[in-house]
Amino acid sequence: MSSQATPTLNLKGIGASPGVAVGHAFILDRKRVRTPKLRLAEAEVDPERMRMKTALDLSDRQLSELKEQISKTEGPEHALILEAHRLMLHDPMFVDEVNRLIVEDRINAEWAVRRVARKLKHLFDNIPDEYFRERRSDVEYVADRVVRNLLGQVVDEEVTLPDHAVVVSHDLSPADAALMARSGRVAGFVTDLGGQTSHTAIVARARSTPAVVGAGRASEQISPGDLVAMDGSTGVVLVNPTEDQLALFHETMRRHEESEARALEAKDLPAQSTDGYRMRLVGNIEFPEEIESLLDHGAEGIGLYRTEFMFLDRKTPPTEEEQYKAYRQVLEAMGGRPVTIRTLDLGGDKVPGKGKHEKEPNPAMGLRAIRYCLANRELFRVQLRALLRASVHGHLRLMFPLICGMSELREARSELEACRTELGRAGVPIGNKRFPVGIMVETPSAALIADRLAQEADFFSVGTNDLIQYSLAIDRQNRDVAYLYKPLHLSVLRSLKNIVTAAKDAGIPVAMCGEMAGDPLYALMLLAMGFDELSMTAGQIPTVKNIVRHASRAEAQQLLETAMGLTTAEEIERFIRTEMDRRQAEF
Repeated sequence: MSSQATPTLNLKGIGASPGVAVGHAFILDRKRVRTPKLRLAEAEVDPERMRMKTALDLSDRQLSELKEQISKTEGPEHALILEAHRLMLHDPMFVDEVNRLIVEDRINAEWAVRRVARKLKHLFDNIPDEYFRERRSDVEYVADRVVRNLLGQVVDEEVTLPDHAVVVSHDLSPADAALMARSGRVAGFVTDLGGQTSHTAIVARARSTPAVVGAGRASEQISPGDLVAMDGSTGVVLVNPTEDQLALFHETMRRHEESEARALEAKDLPAQSTDGYRMRLVGNIEFPEEIESLLDHGAEGIGLYRTEFMFLDRKTPPTEEEQYKAYRQVLEAMGGRPVTIRTLDLGGDKVPGKGKHEKEPNPAMGLRAIRYCLANRELFRVQLRALLRASVHGHLRLMFPLICGMSELREARSELEACRTELGRAGVPIGNKRFPVGIMVETPSAALIADRLAQEADFFSVGTNDLIQYSLAIDRQNRDVAYLYKPLHLSVLRSLKNIVTAAKDAGIPVAMCGEMAGDPLYALMLLAMGFDELSMTAGQIPTVKNIVRHASRAEAQQLLETAMGLTTAEEIERFIRTEMDRRQAEF
C-alpha cells in the first residue's frame, strides 16, 4: 500500500519500550469471544459443572505446556506468570464462585466465568500501584482461555510472523508477547491496552523491542499490511506515513542504531562529564530476565529491583525460601555490582492470602508500602530475613519505600536489626558486612526534612513518579489532569535541589529511580544538581550516557541556573528542550 495514496493516521499511546521501528502491520486478533448466555434446567446443572471441570483441566494442561516451552526459551520469570495463571484456575475465589452461579442462578458456564471475571477485575480498580492494576488483564486472559475451551475453540493458535512485523493487537497475553518477541521477526509492538508495567511492556524492554501500549483503538484503526512507523519513547504511531515523515523516522532509526552501537563500544566507559563529574547509570527491573539487556547496555548495577512481582496472582504470599532464592539469583547474576532491592510496595488490597478489605477512597495515600509492612510485621519480617540471607551472595543495598518521617525509618530499621539478631542466633549465614540501608524520597514531607532523614539513611533514591504527583496534587493516571504532570515545574526542581543538598551535606549518595531519571531531556538538569546515580530501563542508558559524556557539569549548572530563573513549567520546558535539541544535534 503506497504511503502517499492513503491519508496518514496519527495515533498516540504510551511509550513503553524505547526505540524506533518501521514495518508492516500484523494484526493479531485476540479479542474476547462472544459469550453465550443461557438459562439451565435443573437436570442440566450437574452436566454443566462437569463441562466446567473439563475446561479447567484442559486449560491447566495447556498452561503447563506453555510454561515448559517458555521456561526453555525465555527463562523462569515469564514462566512464573503462567504458573500464576494456573493457580487462578484452582483458586476458590474463581472456581467456587463459578460453580455457585451455575447451581444457584442456573446459568451456563461461559456466562458464569465472565461474571466472576468481571467481579475479580473490579477488585483491582482500587489499586494505586500501576504494576498491580495492570494485573486485571491476567484475570481476562484466564477467563478467555476457559471460555474458548468451553466453546471448543482453538486457544493457542501458532502465529507465523513476516519479517520486520509491527504486531498490532487489542492486548497481548504473556505467552503471545514472549513467544513473538523470541521469534526475532518483531520490529515493534502496538497495543490498545496496557501501561508501562503490562506484560507487553516488560517483555519488549527485556528484548529491547520498541513498544507503544495504551494506544486506544489502534487495532481497529490499523489494517493488515499498513505501513507503521512507531516511536517507543514518545508513544507516537504513524500509520501510512508520508515520504517526508518516513524519511524522518528512518533518520531517527539510523541515529538510534548509531547511538546504540556507540554505547556498546563505550559500555565499559564511565558516565563522566568532560570536566570529570562521575555519575553511575544503573537499571530498574521487575524480572531477573531483564539483567542481560541491562549489562549489554552498560548498566553498572541495579538501582531499583521491584519485589512485588513475586506476590502476583497468588493465594498465599511467597515463602522466605522462595524470596531468598529470587534475591540470590539477581545478586549472583550481577556479579558483585550493586543491587538496590526495594522492600514490598503493596497495599492491603494486593497482598495474597488476606481477607477482603474495605475499599479505600484514596488508595494512593492509604495503607501501602512501608505503612502496610509496619502494620503487617510478619509479612515484612519474612522479606527482611530473606534479604539478610541473600546478602552474602552479592552487593546488596536495601531500600524502604514511601518513607514520610523519621519514625517510619527507625521502625523499619529496628525490624531489620531484630531479624538480623534472630538469624544470627539461629546460626544462619548472613555475612559480617552490613549492607547500606536507604530510603525512597517520594513524598513532599520527606523532601522537606531530607536533612534530618539523611542523618539516619545510608542513601537516598528519589522516586519522581510519586514525588511529582504528590507535589502537584494530581493523579497522573487521570486523563483529565495528566497534562499537569510537569517534571520541570519549579517546585519539583526546588525539591530535587533540596534533597541533593541534604544528601551531600550528610555525605551520603543520592540517586534517582523514577521515570525522570531515564529521560534525556532532564539529563543535564540532574547532572547539574549533583545526582550520583540515575536508574532507568536498559534502552535509555546509551542516550543518557552519551549526553553526560559530551557535557561539562559547569555548563549544566549554568543551564540549571537559567532554567530556575524562569517561572512557569512551560517556560522552563521550552528552554530546556530547545537547548537539548541543539546539543543532541551536535553529537
